[in-house]
Amino acid sequence: MRLHLNFRSLLRALACSSLLASAIFSFSQAQQASQKSADKKPEKAALPDKVENPAQIELLETRYRFESNGDSRKEVHTRVHINNELGVRQFARLNFDYNRSFESIGIPLVHIAHPNGGTADILPGAIADNPNPAVVNAPAYQDVRIKSVRILGLEPGDLLEYRIITTATHHPLAPDFWLDHSFDRSGIVTEEHFEVDVPENRKVQLHVAPEFPFEKLPSEDRTDIRVIYRWHQQPQKAGPEATRQSNSGEPDVILSTFQDWGEIVSRIAPVLRRDLPVREIASKAADLSQSAATPEDKFRALYDFVSQKILTVDLPLGATGFRVRPALEVISSGYAIPEEKCALLSVLGSGIKGGPITAPALALSTDRPEDKPPRISALSRVLVEASMGGKELWLDPSMEVAPLGLVTADLRGKFALRLFSRSDSGDFDEITMDLPFAASQKVNVDATLAPDGKLAAKVHYSVRGDNELLLRVAFHQSPKEKWKDLAQLLSISDGFRGQVASVTVSDPYATKEPFTVDYEIVQPKFVDWSKKPVRIPALLPQLGLPDPPAKPASGAATSPVELGTPLEVETHMTLHVPPGTTIAPPTGTSVQRDYATFVSQYSVKGPLVSASRHINFLLRQVPAARAADYNAFLHAVQSDQAQLFTLDRDSPTAPATKPASSTATPLPTPKPLIGSLYRSAAPGSTSPRRPAGGFSSNLRNTLCRKLPDSQFFRK
Repeated sequence: MRLHLNFRSLLRALACSSLLASAIFSFSQAQQASQKSADKKPEKAALPDKVENPAQIELLETRYRFESNGDSRKEVHTRVHINNELGVRQFARLNFDYNRSFESIGIPLVHIAHPNGGTADILPGAIADNPNPAVVNAPAYQDVRIKSVRILGLEPGDLLEYRIITTATHHPLAPDFWLDHSFDRSGIVTEEHFEVDVPENRKVQLHVAPEFPFEKLPSEDRTDIRVIYRWHQQPQKAGPEATRQSNSGEPDVILSTFQDWGEIVSRIAPVLRRDLPVREIASKAADLSQSAATPEDKFRALYDFVSQKILTVDLPLGATGFRVRPALEVISSGYAIPEEKCALLSVLGSGIKGGPITAPALALSTDRPEDKPPRISALSRVLVEASMGGKELWLDPSMEVAPLGLVTADLRGKFALRLFSRSDSGDFDEITMDLPFAASQKVNVDATLAPDGKLAAKVHYSVRGDNELLLRVAFHQSPKEKWKDLAQLLSISDGFRGQVASVTVSDPYATKEPFTVDYEIVQPKFVDWSKKPVRIPALLPQLGLPDPPAKPASGAATSPVELGTPLEVETHMTLHVPPGTTIAPPTGTSVQRDYATFVSQYSVKGPLVSASRHINFLLRQVPAARAADYNAFLHAVQSDQAQLFTLDRDSPTAPATKPASSTATPLPTPKPLIGSLYRSAAPGSTSPRRPAGGFSSNLRNTLCRKLPDSQFFRK
C-alpha cells in the first residue's frame, strides 16, 4: 500500500503506517514544511534557545484491527498543539487518500480548543470528497479519491484534536494483509501509542526494530481469539543515531501474512499478465511497428508508443489495488496508470516475432528483501524487464520521456521482484547499474563583458544520462511559460548571477539524442572598471566532487569514496572583453588517476578569453585505502577552480587617487540545488557527501516543489 505523496514527507514525524486496506490517509501538502523543520539538525547543546516546532503532536494513537478475511479497520486519534502561524498553515487542511471501491473514511471528530476556554467543532460542510487531481480527466479511476477537511478558525495556541477511521472491505488482494509503521524520532510527537490486533488463526510474520519493545496480549473474547501487539513510546531525543535510523528507509514495525515473496508474485502476476487475445495483440504490435525493420527497432517503436502516446495517470503503485484494464482498452482510452503501461508494453513486445522476452517487474525499496517479511508496501515502482539477444534492459514507460533502457539512479542496483519464472535464479533480479549509453555533460558559455561592466552570456547544456532524465522530466511536465523559472534555478545553482532572458530546449520526446538547454542571462555591473585591477573567475559551472571519507568511529572501517555512475564532463567558456583590456590568465592544471582525470586550460588571444575544464569519472568508487590519493586529486581540482583572471583597462572616468582593486562578484561554489555539473548520488550510498560532477539529489527536492504532483520526484 502506498501513501499519498503529501503524507509521505511526514512519514516519520506523523508515524504513518502502510496498510493493505488503503492508500492510507495523508496530511496536507503544507505539512511537508513541518517535516523539513523536524529533519533539520538539532542545535548544539551549548545554545540556550530551543527551536520551537510550528506544531507539536502531543498525542498520536494508531490502532489497526485485521479480520481473517482480510478486512481491516484503522483508527488514528491525534492531539496537536499549534505553536505559531506556520503551524496554522500546516494544519489548515487535512487530506486523506482512499479508493472508494474497497475503502471508506470516517471523520467522527475534529475539535478545536482555544486558550481562552472556547471550543469549536468542524461542521460536515467543511469536509469535501473529490477525485484525486491526477484522475480528473481519467474516468476509469474515479474511485481513487481524496477526502479533505478544512480547519477553519485555527490560531496559534489552539489545541486541535481529530479522529480518522479508515475501513477496508473486499480488498483485491484479500485475505492477505500487511502494514509498515515507523515511530517518530524527530521530537514532533510527544507521546505515541501503536496497536495491532490480528486474528489468532492467521499466521503472520512480524519484524520489529530492537529499540522498540512491545507487549503481546491475548484477547479476552474466547469466541474470537485474537492477538494484540502494543507499543507505548515516549519522546525520543533527536541525535545523529536517530537521524541515521530514520533515514535508513526501513520501517520499525513490519507485519505481513505473506510467507514468502513468491506468494506476492502469485497474487499480482496473473493480474498484470492476464490471458490475452493473442491474434489481436500481435496485429496491434505489427501495426504500431510496421515502419521498423529489425526486432530491436520494432520493440523501440512499441516502447516509444507506450511511453509517449499513452498518457501516464500518475498514481502511486497499488492505488487501484493492482486492478488493471485490458491492453486494448488502455490503447483505445489513450491513458493508463504505471501498472497498465508496463503490462501493455509487455504484451505488445510478446507480439513481435523474434522480439524480446518481456514482463513487468516490481522494484523494491528494501536493500535486503530476503531478511524482512514480504509485503506489498515494500514495492516502490513497476518496471519492464526485457531480454533480447543476451542483453537485459530495464524500462520505465510511465515516465513518458525516458530514453530506452534508462531508469532513475535511485532504482539502479536495487532488487526487483520478477513476475515470471526463470530457472537460473530466485524471485529477484538486480536492476542493472549500467546505462544504455555513456553518460556525458557538456556546457558551453559564450559571454561578452561590456565597457559599462555588464555581462551578457549565452549558455548551452547538452546532457546524456541521469541528469538528462531529470531535465527531460522537469521541462516536459512544466508549461512553457515556466521554463524560464527552471532555467533560472539552473543558472543560480551553477553560480551565474543575473536574470535569465530567454530559454529554449530540445524536444523532450527526442530520446535518441542528448537533451539540450539554451538560455541567455544578463548581469548588470558584473565588474567595476574604475577599480583596478579587476579579477574574475572563469565563467564556468563549478565541478562538484565527493568529500573525502570522514574519520571512522573507533573500530569501524573507512568507507570508500563513492563516485557514482561513470561520467564525462566538459565545460568551455569564451569571453569577449572591451578593446584595450589587458588580461592575465591563470595556469592550467592536469591530474591523471585511474578513477578520474582532470584537465583545465586558460588562454588569451587579443580581446578573447578562453577557459575549459574537462573531468572524466572512470570508476564508480575509490577504495578506502586510497583516500589520501583522492584527497590530493580533490585539492588539485578545487585549487584550479579557485583561480582568477586579472583584467585591466584604461578608464576615462577613473579617479585621480589609486582605487582599490576590484574582484567581480565571484561564481560561488553553489549549493547543490540543481546544476548541470552535480552528480546524482551513487545508488545504495548512505554516506553524506557533496555530489560529484552531476546533479545532486537535492535536484529532486527542488523540482518536487515545482512539480509536486509528479510521482517521479517523490521520495
